[in-house]
Amino acid sequence: MEFDTPQTPDDALKRLLEGNQRFVAEETLHPRSGFDRVRELAASQKPFAVLLCCADSRVVPEILFDQGLGDLFVVRIAGNYVEDGILGSIEYAVQYCDVRLIMVLGHERCGAVQATVSAVFEGKKFAGSIAHLIEAITPAVESTRKHPGDQVENAMRANILHNIETICNSEPFLKPLISQGALKVVGGRYDLDSGIVTLF
Repeated sequence: MEFDTPQTPDDALKRLLEGNQRFVAEETLHPRSGFDRVRELAASQKPFAVLLCCADSRVVPEILFDQGLGDLFVVRIAGNYVEDGILGSIEYAVQYCDVRLIMVLGHERCGAVQATVSAVFEGKKFAGSIAHLIEAITPAVESTRKHPGDQVENAMRANILHNIETICNSEPFLKPLISQGALKVVGGRYDLDSGIVTLF
């Protein structure tokens, strides 16, 4: 199967979701993963999407979206949140690699979100640099204080939406492209049990 480079944000999203469908159906193609692709990419890269996702070892975008070498510009940090270095990485992909789709991908039972929920709602203390991570995720968790249902699930979703908002309001570079429709930002939830990525 040949894969053309997606020309629009919607084309890029379609390609991601089709790859996830193959992954879930256990019909993965493992495209563009041979040494010919390594040689092809040696001089430059042209990913079609940025994935901001958690550092969790179970959430590997190239596998769960059935993509190959050089297809995705992946930025990983526990809790998939935006800070200056993360934002700079995203801006680099958009500005210099001409990426037109950004997905903020969270997942169920996220350990970073669980830790933040414990800190915010139960007063649990964490030592070292984990405290910095919790501080970054706290605003999203706080916003769910009065929500019914599963606290961690609510917080995970709120965290994705909070970080989408941060990206969409980023000036001077990202916000104008988003306003013009040249760049799309979406949220996704990865289900650890089923392998399915759901957009919201």
